[in-house]
Amino acid sequence: MVRSGGEPIPTGRATEGRGPARFRERFLQGEPVEAGVRTSILNSWQRCRSMGLSPDQSDLPFREDFDPDARLVHAAVPVLDRLQLLFAGSAMNISVADASGTVLLRRFGETSLARSLPAIQSVPGFVFAEQVAGTNGIGLALAERQLIRVYGAEHFAERSQGSACRALPVRDPLSGRIEGVLCFGYPRSAEDPELDIVIRRAAEAIERRLLGQSSAREHALLRAYQDTAAEAAVGLYRSIGVDELALELHPRDRAIIIEQAAELISRAQRAAVEVSLPDGWQVTLVSRPMTSASGVEGIAIEAVLPAELAVALAPLTSGAVPGVAAPGHLSVTAPGQVAAGGEGVTTADVDGATDGHRDSPLPARGLVMVGEPQVGMYALAARRRLELLSEAGTRIGTTLDVRRTAEELAETAVPRLADFVTIDLPEPVLRGEESADPRSDLRRTVVHGIRDDCPFHPVGKQVDYGPTAPQLRCLTSGEAVLEPDLKVAAGWLAQDPEHTEQLPSHVHSLIAVPLVARGVVLGVASFYRSQDPAPFGDDDRSLARELATRAALSIDNARRYTRERTMVLALQRSLLPHGLPDQDAVEVAHRYLPAESDVGGDWYDVIPLSGTRIGLFVGDVVGHGMLSAATMGQLRTAARSFAELDFPPDEVLTHLDNLVGRLDREDPASDGVGTIGATCLYAIYDPTSQQCTMGRAGHPPPALVHPDGNVSFPDLPAGPPLGLGGLPFETAEIHLPEDSQLVLYTDGLIEDRHRDVDVVLDQLRGALAHHPERSPEDTCQAILDTVAPAHPYDDVALLVARTHALDPDRIATWDLPADPALVSEVRASATRQMADWGLDEAAFAAEMMLSELVTNAIRHGAGPIRVRLLHGRTLVCEVSDTSNTAPHLRRAATTDEGGRGLFLVAQLSQSWGTRYTPEGKVIWAECGLDGA
Repeated sequence: MVRSGGEPIPTGRATEGRGPARFRERFLQGEPVEAGVRTSILNSWQRCRSMGLSPDQSDLPFREDFDPDARLVHAAVPVLDRLQLLFAGSAMNISVADASGTVLLRRFGETSLARSLPAIQSVPGFVFAEQVAGTNGIGLALAERQLIRVYGAEHFAERSQGSACRALPVRDPLSGRIEGVLCFGYPRSAEDPELDIVIRRAAEAIERRLLGQSSAREHALLRAYQDTAAEAAVGLYRSIGVDELALELHPRDRAIIIEQAAELISRAQRAAVEVSLPDGWQVTLVSRPMTSASGVEGIAIEAVLPAELAVALAPLTSGAVPGVAAPGHLSVTAPGQVAAGGEGVTTADVDGATDGHRDSPLPARGLVMVGEPQVGMYALAARRRLELLSEAGTRIGTTLDVRRTAEELAETAVPRLADFVTIDLPEPVLRGEESADPRSDLRRTVVHGIRDDCPFHPVGKQVDYGPTAPQLRCLTSGEAVLEPDLKVAAGWLAQDPEHTEQLPSHVHSLIAVPLVARGVVLGVASFYRSQDPAPFGDDDRSLARELATRAALSIDNARRYTRERTMVLALQRSLLPHGLPDQDAVEVAHRYLPAESDVGGDWYDVIPLSGTRIGLFVGDVVGHGMLSAATMGQLRTAARSFAELDFPPDEVLTHLDNLVGRLDREDPASDGVGTIGATCLYAIYDPTSQQCTMGRAGHPPPALVHPDGNVSFPDLPAGPPLGLGGLPFETAEIHLPEDSQLVLYTDGLIEDRHRDVDVVLDQLRGALAHHPERSPEDTCQAILDTVAPAHPYDDVALLVARTHALDPDRIATWDLPADPALVSEVRASATRQMADWGLDEAAFAAEMMLSELVTNAIRHGAGPIRVRLLHGRTLVCEVSDTSNTAPHLRRAATTDEGGRGLFLVAQLSQSWGTRYTPEGKVIWAECGLDGA
């Protein structure tokens, strides 16, 4: 015996289950069983194994949310009631499942059977899809899309070995879709080949009832097609289901066939169209007018498939359930049949026609769509509108840029709605603000169309609409204004005589739509029609209004983002240095490049220190937005304060680490979990020794360009990012020859989601190498041109410093023991040195300061004592000793004999202070060179 799908049904001893059981055990043990198991069963077993299913699994998903009033239930209940009477007294288990494999209905030949079976076999709601239940009738029928028989050990699950079943997909005759599965379950000893006939007739009865739920007009057109199908057949064709074709085609190809069929229906004429699919197939669509007995006029669309494609799809269509399609649906048609209501019209006897021509495959023909022309036209227009709106949802608002969002609206509307689109926005909206009077300060923002020769106002020009212009009327009323014929539109003609004489020769119909979002008027969009002679209608106005509404919301989002970004960027720039201090230690250039998406917390600073030294900072606060910018301002202020106290780099980083931790603890939004993080690099360069001391807290190391053009990345101790606490920071000291360049940067320069860090560092090395003569300004620009990402997602702060050395002839040093008698000698030596430097006018002030500082060091400090004069932009007097006691400025009383020395130093100098060294301390004072 051969089943409908062409596979032999087990007979004889195999029906006792020993054959299937033996093959199943071999399969589970991984042995080959291809020769002894039906193809459909073996394929299902293999799918079950690939999904990791276990044969011992006893639980199945249960859905409480299945619909007991589903359309399929209403169609199946009377049929199942009759089947229950037919199988009365037997162990038959009849079920109907939906297209997901969820059982909706149960009936039993013996009612007491429901009480003796487990819930999984007696209660609706359990899911028998193959991916969860393994090989079974319902799941395999859905997978194979045809009549299925599963016997005994062919079931994958151990629990079903004593059962057999037959299952058949139930299709909607109008849509061709599988609505569910009808399944007969019974003991394997009750096997009966006649069950094939019973289950087919029962499924057809359910499908007839599904067809009866369709409209009378659809039913009439379907009957008319059935009555004329045989007459319309030309030559020998295999009637094939186009729904099965969709299994092999990309969904894009299926959509192409559907749209072409809908267009043919809307044209209401006899025609044939060749449809070329991107996958290479050629399908011919044939439209044929027809009239039902009741007078309903319609068009039937059939597809003629190439013979090669028909042969390729033959396995898919064997055993398929008859069906035809309503507008908008593909159908499934069994070989040789076009059926509904259980009655078919034979178009070709496939077996008989091919008996003598086995090597000459026949083309295939099948119904794709049937419908009324006017309904088809409306349906096609509605679908195109929905497609345009769907496309607008994905194309409009892809960026947070006001201009680009307006351009996306125009690009979406042309040419599917309009031939030309102009968009006018107020200047404040482009800046991210609200316009006080959007009707008076409009600027042409977008001009887009199918050609470039239309005489619209150019982009950037201010547009002044008169009170009768459609654009101003729509802004005043807040409603879209339709001008079907511009040649007779009075308000349009009175608007601008120059343009109203030129434009009507290019465009003939207009829709003006206000762009309004959240109660804010953002501008106006104008849609023009040129090529299509038909004027815009009310449907077009509704579509334009919907597009404009969606676009206005995106424009408003972009406007708000622009405003907030402008505010944050203004805050960020106000917190960064506005200028560079005057100093001779380094020549400095800097850049700040904000991220495209949002402003972050990158910063830099240049801080003059005592002894002609210079402090160089670069840092990065984690995150973006206002909080990051404000945190950056706090960190930069604190870092400058710590640096001006002459702390070394490791101590400055320790104080900043404590500050970030405190900010985290004080932040109510952190909930005890650190939300603020930052990295920092601090370098101090001393031009008198050309030594640079650096420390970093989780920050990228700097790049060092040597005077010979070689580039290196100093290996500095990394240190933890700021805010972690508990770990010490370390420093490294590097010798920087004169004319070296130190390049400090934030991670936004080298880290990018689309680039490898090592590759970027090589690019940075290449941009810096072999250019020792290049100025810091040129170096900054070269780095941004060659290394910085084109679309940075993080801020970039860049600081380039070219080092200078203080001439040894401008440094004077004296070492002396702690002897008060030597104070006068130091004063005399300093006076002679200043005379040699030509600083006679500053000699008196310097002599007084040195006298007081040396005297204090001798009285209150510890020897040996060193005196140093530095002649740069200013004159710096330094006195160092090995004591750690710090001097304090105080105001002496009139009766005090001392306490006025530091007061005199403070009065005579521009600034003074103390810095600590590993050997002790240095007290310094600085005075100008323009006179004492």
